[in-house]
Amino acid sequence: MTGAPQGEGRPALDETIQHPTRLAVAAFLSACDEAEFAAVRDGCQVSDSVLSKTASALEAAGYLDIRKGHVGKRPRTWLSLSPVGQQALDDHLTALQDIVAAARQASTREQAGQSG
Repeated sequence: MTGAPQGEGRPALDETIQHPTRLAVAAFLSACDEAEFAAVRDGCQVSDSVLSKTASALEAAGYLDIRKGHVGKRPRTWLSLSPVGQQALDDHLTALQDIVAAARQASTREQAGQSG
């Protein structure tokens, strides 16, 4: 994982996942075992070319598995989040939650200091 240090034992923001389209695709796929390319495209509201580039980037990082096959005579592509991708998404979401928690703590301390 990459990103700024967040403290000992804390996950860092993942530079691969944090891109908005990659995050949307990973989040979509985290809810299913596998999804057809068109379903992911429509669910994430992106074009074929954007999803294709995004899927390639996630696959290169080891976060996505791509399976090609046919339904009848028509070629089809299915996408699934790999275990590594699921862990990266989970860690990225945890890092975001840690940032929110730190902001809340700072706000609470600031408010306590103003009232004293």
